[in-house]
Amino acid sequence: MIEPLPLNDCHLLDQNLADLNQKLGSCLLAYSTHSDQVGILFNNINAKINSFRSSISDGEEGKQKERSETFLGKELPALAREVARVEAVRVYAETALKLDSLVGDIEDAVSFSVNKNIRKPTSAQNSTEGVHFAAINALKLAENVLATVSKTRPQWSRLISAVDHRVDRALAILRPQTIADYRSLLTSLNWPPPLSTLNPSNSEQKTSSESTNPLFTMHGDLKKQYCDGFVALCKLQELQTQRKSRQLQGHDGQFTFTLHQPLWAIEELVNPISIASQRHFAKWVDKPELIFALVYKITRDYVDSMDELLQPLVDEAMLSGYSCREEWISAMVTSLSTYMAKELFPVYINQLDDENRSQAKVFWLHFIDLMISFDKKVKTLVAQSGITLSVDEDDNMQKISSLSVFCDRPDWLDLWAEIELSDAIDKLTPEIEDEKKWSTEVKESALVLGSEAYRSPAISSAFLRRLSSIIERCKSIPSVQLRSRFIKLAGAPIIHRFLDFLLLKCQEAEGLTALTDDDALIKVTKSINGSHYFESVLKEWCEEVFFLEMGLDGEYNSGGIIDEEIRKLETFRTEWVEKLSKVVFRGFDAASHEYIKNKKQWTEKTEEGWAVSKSFIGALDYFQAKMSILETNLNKIDFVAVWRSLASAIDFLFFNGIFMSNAKFNDAGVERLDNDMMVLFGVFKSWCLRPEGFFPKLSEGLKLLKMEDKQIRGGLEGSERWIAMNMIRHLTVTEVERILKSRVYSN
Repeated sequence: MIEPLPLNDCHLLDQNLADLNQKLGSCLLAYSTHSDQVGILFNNINAKINSFRSSISDGEEGKQKERSETFLGKELPALAREVARVEAVRVYAETALKLDSLVGDIEDAVSFSVNKNIRKPTSAQNSTEGVHFAAINALKLAENVLATVSKTRPQWSRLISAVDHRVDRALAILRPQTIADYRSLLTSLNWPPPLSTLNPSNSEQKTSSESTNPLFTMHGDLKKQYCDGFVALCKLQELQTQRKSRQLQGHDGQFTFTLHQPLWAIEELVNPISIASQRHFAKWVDKPELIFALVYKITRDYVDSMDELLQPLVDEAMLSGYSCREEWISAMVTSLSTYMAKELFPVYINQLDDENRSQAKVFWLHFIDLMISFDKKVKTLVAQSGITLSVDEDDNMQKISSLSVFCDRPDWLDLWAEIELSDAIDKLTPEIEDEKKWSTEVKESALVLGSEAYRSPAISSAFLRRLSSIIERCKSIPSVQLRSRFIKLAGAPIIHRFLDFLLLKCQEAEGLTALTDDDALIKVTKSINGSHYFESVLKEWCEEVFFLEMGLDGEYNSGGIIDEEIRKLETFRTEWVEKLSKVVFRGFDAASHEYIKNKKQWTEKTEEGWAVSKSFIGALDYFQAKMSILETNLNKIDFVAVWRSLASAIDFLFFNGIFMSNAKFNDAGVERLDNDMMVLFGVFKSWCLRPEGFFPKLSEGLKLLKMEDKQIRGGLEGSERWIAMNMIRHLTVTEVERILKSRVYSN
């Protein structure tokens, strides 16, 4: 026997029927009005055509032709425009009626859904999802029509706006109602599961998810109702995305990222878990490792159900671009980040202002370590599904990183960088004060291949290890711009500090003995070696993708993020290599002063038993002793720069002091000078195969002095052709003439 409806329900049904009859009458009246208007327009068109026919059939041939031309030239285009206008009116009327009917269906479905929930009959849950699907299908049909109209008839903007307004009002009721029904289903499933089954201290032991996960244990009608509710919510979100996409067309892609929102159904799963978890978090402020362990365990234990149960439902709803696994992980991480930003970080920052600041700094760094470790585990969970997140897309990385809290609070990032820098300096201080670190050379290092060739002091490796540690921690920050900022605040000052200590060591050595002492020279070579090694490591790092990304960032378009620091290291090294060259050259100049100024020796007989001039021996001894120290202690690359610089300086010194001094050279003097220069060249032969090439003026000057009398006649006339024929490339015509005039022949 059928149970009679209550009086209240009968009244509601009567009211709905009256509303529907009224709407139907309005639609019929509107359709009748539009039909009458269209009929009148067609009657006018028929009248004009009939008039045209009668005008052609009457009158003479000339007048008929004239009337025909007038009709074709003026009246026919006007008639065509009128027909087009009538057609547009007809299409507009049909579209408006169709949209009005669809929106009416939407409003009826939404109204019916609300009334069902107000009455709450025993079978309401079974029919609610059907009502939701009916409303969503009507919304889908209306959206398809609106999308077509917006593309083909953009001038109908008022019609589109009016329909959007009514649809938005319906959605404002439908979405909360759909979410409320979905939450009711979750409550029926006993979601969230009791957290007492999860032991954060035992996070590595994974319990059977089938026995504790309500998504796996549900069955029968309850499972069907949940799946229908999940699909309805996904379809509603897909519809909302399509509407936003249509409404944002023509904005040149400004809102591309706003279209992708978190999956609503997954958010509703995470929110109750997050609320339940926070009751435990409040007890673990001083033990944040338990917080991260619990969140990771929940995320890991329920992630499989996202793939196995919910992902097929998302595909069924045709919600493109969403992975349930990724959305679940992202929602869990976001809830953790939100809690940390509101509850944990303010507490830890306040602790930094207390008297025990050093202990608070240690705790802060420990907390950052936990965040980095948590993020690595989360990325492993994401990777297990085969999903590859591009490191170039910061938005994707921020969704699964607890460090994304710094993206909203860059002032906290500055504080972290300050603490990180302070900790690095504290750890470096004992090594800086250890003199052995400045004298002991680095053996083979993993930081750069062939590091032993730089002969760098151990202190440079100590600074690089600290800098490398900061960079590794910085890599976890999910934003290129913030990584750049962190490197500038925490990494660059370490490079500057290292450079300051190198400069201080060099200035101390220079201030004591003006680098004339061998020990002072060795100290400077150690600093140069350290600078060159540090510079080489930084240049290798700058070739990695991590640094290249930051170099392409808008703020550093002109170069890499640490290019300025590398340039400063290069400048320091170049300046002090040049100083070493100048110090050795000044000593050599002083030791060879008597030898250069003695002009008479070039016209005297050669000293018997001496292969080199006595006055030149002291200068050669000094030069060899200093170069031996530099060769032993300075790295090979910078040592090459030193001896090449010295060769150029000595070439200039001897050429101007001897060849351009107006001294006279007889055969014995030429032989003496040639022997002396061969000995000098022999010193440089240890570092190159053809040392004469590094003394171009001396070599060509000797070549001129050793020429026979007959050969130099063209040269005395200053012939450029003669100079070119004799392969003289580094001397001017004037210099050649002076050298040739200084030659005295025995005949």
